[in-house]
Amino acid sequence: MKSIVRFIFFICVFSLFNFATCKYGFKDVSPIPAEVKTFRVQTLQNRAQYVNTQLAPSLTEKLKQKIIGTTRLRQTNNDDAHYDISGYVSQYFTSTVSITGNTSTGNRLTVGFHLIFKNTLDDKKNFEADLVRTYDFNGSQTIADVGISLTPIMVSDLADEVFNKIFSNW
Repeated sequence: MKSIVRFIFFICVFSLFNFATCKYGFKDVSPIPAEVKTFRVQTLQNRAQYVNTQLAPSLTEKLKQKIIGTTRLRQTNNDDAHYDISGYVSQYFTSTVSITGNTSTGNRLTVGFHLIFKNTLDDKKNFEADLVRTYDFNGSQTIADVGISLTPIMVSDLADEVFNKIFSNW
Protein backbone atom coordinates (compact mmCIF):
# COMPACT_ATOMS: atom_id res chain seq x y z
CA MET A 1 0.00 0.00 0.00
CA LYS A 2 2.81 2.40 0.88
CA SER A 3 4.46 1.77 -2.47
CA ILE A 4 1.23 2.63 -4.33
CA VAL A 5 0.90 5.92 -2.39
CA ARG A 6 4.55 6.74 -3.10
CA PHE A 7 4.05 5.92 -6.78
CA ILE A 8 0.97 8.17 -7.02
CA PHE A 9 2.78 10.92 -5.13
CA PHE A 10 5.77 10.60 -7.48
CA ILE A 11 3.49 10.77 -10.55
CA CYS A 12 1.74 13.88 -9.18
CA VAL A 13 5.01 15.67 -8.40
CA PHE A 14 6.47 14.64 -11.76
CA SER A 15 3.37 15.87 -13.59
CA LEU A 16 3.37 19.14 -11.67
CA PHE A 17 6.97 19.96 -12.60
CA ASN A 18 6.75 18.53 -16.09
CA PHE A 19 3.68 20.51 -17.16
CA ALA A 20 4.17 23.63 -15.08
CA THR A 21 5.50 26.59 -17.00
CA CYS A 22 6.69 29.97 -15.96
CA LYS A 23 6.33 32.75 -18.44
CA TYR A 24 7.43 36.33 -18.09
CA GLY A 25 8.02 39.25 -20.37
CA PHE A 26 8.82 42.93 -20.43
CA LYS A 27 5.58 44.73 -21.18
CA ASP A 28 6.87 48.17 -20.22
CA VAL A 29 8.90 48.73 -23.40
CA SER A 30 6.99 50.63 -26.03
CA PRO A 31 7.73 49.42 -29.52
CA ILE A 32 8.75 52.17 -31.89
CA PRO A 33 6.04 52.48 -34.56
CA ALA A 34 7.16 51.28 -38.00
CA GLU A 35 6.53 54.68 -39.58
CA VAL A 36 9.05 56.35 -37.22
CA LYS A 37 12.41 56.30 -38.98
CA THR A 38 14.42 59.35 -37.87
CA PHE A 39 15.33 61.30 -34.77
CA ARG A 40 17.07 64.55 -33.97
CA VAL A 41 18.71 65.52 -30.70
CA GLN A 42 19.03 69.27 -30.67
CA THR A 43 22.01 70.72 -28.86
CA LEU A 44 20.99 70.56 -25.21
CA GLN A 45 21.32 73.81 -23.30
CA ASN A 46 22.51 74.68 -19.81
CA ARG A 47 20.12 77.04 -17.99
CA ALA A 48 21.10 76.14 -14.43
CA GLN A 49 22.31 78.87 -12.11
CA TYR A 50 25.68 77.15 -11.76
CA VAL A 51 27.05 75.87 -15.07
CA ASN A 52 29.04 72.68 -15.51
CA THR A 53 30.41 73.45 -18.98
CA GLN A 54 30.90 69.77 -19.88
CA LEU A 55 27.47 68.47 -18.87
CA ALA A 56 25.14 69.68 -21.66
CA PRO A 57 27.45 68.96 -24.63
CA SER A 58 28.44 65.56 -23.25
CA LEU A 59 24.80 64.68 -22.60
CA THR A 60 23.86 65.69 -26.16
CA GLU A 61 26.44 63.32 -27.64
CA LYS A 62 25.77 60.47 -25.20
CA LEU A 63 22.03 60.59 -25.92
CA LYS A 64 22.62 60.52 -29.68
CA GLN A 65 24.93 57.52 -29.34
CA LYS A 66 22.50 55.67 -27.06
CA ILE A 67 19.63 56.08 -29.53
CA ILE A 68 21.82 55.08 -32.50
CA GLY A 69 23.18 52.05 -30.65
CA THR A 70 19.90 50.87 -29.15
CA THR A 71 17.23 51.59 -31.77
CA ARG A 72 16.83 51.27 -35.53
CA LEU A 73 16.28 55.02 -35.89
CA ARG A 74 18.54 57.12 -38.10
CA GLN A 75 19.89 60.42 -36.89
CA THR A 76 19.10 63.55 -38.88
CA ASN A 77 19.62 67.25 -38.32
CA ASN A 78 16.61 68.26 -40.40
CA ASP A 79 13.46 69.87 -39.03
CA ASP A 80 11.38 66.97 -40.36
CA ALA A 81 12.78 64.37 -37.92
CA HIS A 82 10.05 62.05 -36.66
CA TYR A 83 11.30 62.28 -33.06
CA ASP A 84 12.63 65.69 -32.07
CA ILE A 85 14.40 65.77 -28.71
CA SER A 86 15.49 68.93 -26.95
CA GLY A 87 15.86 70.22 -23.43
CA TYR A 88 18.12 71.88 -20.96
CA VAL A 89 19.94 71.40 -17.68
CA SER A 90 17.57 73.20 -15.31
CA GLN A 91 19.20 72.55 -11.93
CA TYR A 92 22.77 72.15 -10.77
CA PHE A 93 23.32 72.93 -7.11
CA THR A 94 24.66 71.51 -3.86
CA SER A 95 23.12 71.23 -0.45
CA THR A 96 24.47 70.05 2.88
CA VAL A 97 23.23 66.64 4.04
CA SER A 98 25.38 66.10 7.13
CA ILE A 99 27.22 68.31 9.63
CA THR A 100 29.71 67.46 12.34
CA GLY A 101 30.37 70.34 14.71
CA ASN A 102 30.48 73.43 12.52
CA THR A 103 31.75 71.58 9.44
CA SER A 104 29.86 70.08 6.54
CA THR A 105 30.81 66.42 6.27
CA GLY A 106 28.44 65.47 3.46
CA ASN A 107 26.94 67.32 0.53
CA ARG A 108 24.48 66.46 -2.21
CA LEU A 109 24.70 67.59 -5.82
CA THR A 110 21.28 67.89 -7.46
CA VAL A 111 21.12 67.83 -11.26
CA GLY A 112 17.84 68.52 -13.03
CA PHE A 113 17.05 68.17 -16.73
CA HIS A 114 13.96 69.46 -18.53
CA LEU A 115 13.13 67.17 -21.48
CA ILE A 116 11.06 68.33 -24.46
CA PHE A 117 9.95 65.51 -26.77
CA LYS A 118 8.06 66.06 -30.01
CA ASN A 119 6.68 63.31 -32.20
CA THR A 120 6.10 64.99 -35.57
CA LEU A 121 3.92 62.08 -36.73
CA ASP A 122 1.58 62.10 -33.72
CA ASP A 123 1.17 65.31 -31.71
CA LYS A 124 -0.64 63.39 -28.95
CA LYS A 125 2.68 61.75 -28.04
CA ASN A 126 4.45 65.07 -27.38
CA PHE A 127 5.45 65.70 -23.79
CA GLU A 128 7.72 67.60 -21.46
CA ALA A 129 9.21 66.10 -18.31
CA ASP A 130 11.54 67.10 -15.51
CA LEU A 131 14.16 64.54 -14.52
CA VAL A 132 16.23 64.93 -11.35
CA ARG A 133 19.22 62.97 -10.08
CA THR A 134 21.20 63.44 -6.88
CA TYR A 135 24.78 62.53 -6.02
CA ASP A 136 26.22 62.55 -2.50
CA PHE A 137 29.84 63.53 -1.93
CA ASN A 138 32.30 64.37 0.82
CA GLY A 139 31.84 67.77 2.42
CA SER A 140 35.51 68.66 1.94
CA GLN A 141 35.15 68.62 -1.86
CA THR A 142 34.13 71.65 -3.90
CA ILE A 143 31.33 71.65 -6.48
CA ALA A 144 33.97 72.19 -9.20
CA ASP A 145 35.97 69.13 -8.11
CA VAL A 146 32.86 66.99 -7.84
CA GLY A 147 31.59 68.23 -11.21
CA ILE A 148 34.78 67.05 -12.90
CA SER A 149 34.77 63.60 -11.29
CA LEU A 150 31.01 62.99 -11.51
CA THR A 151 30.32 64.38 -15.01
CA PRO A 152 30.72 60.99 -16.80
CA ILE A 153 28.37 59.34 -14.28
CA MET A 154 25.84 62.18 -14.48
CA VAL A 155 25.90 62.07 -18.30
CA SER A 156 25.35 58.32 -18.35
CA ASP A 157 22.56 58.44 -15.74
CA LEU A 158 20.71 61.31 -17.42
CA ALA A 159 21.07 59.80 -20.91
CA ASP A 160 19.58 56.54 -19.60
CA GLU A 161 16.77 58.38 -17.87
CA VAL A 162 15.92 60.48 -20.96
CA PHE A 163 16.06 57.39 -23.17
CA ASN A 164 13.77 55.43 -20.84
CA LYS A 165 11.32 58.31 -20.62
CA ILE A 166 11.04 58.46 -24.43
CA PHE A 167 11.25 54.81 -25.42
CA SER A 168 9.51 52.96 -22.58
CA ASN A 169 6.49 53.26 -20.30
CA TRP A 170 8.46 53.91 -17.10
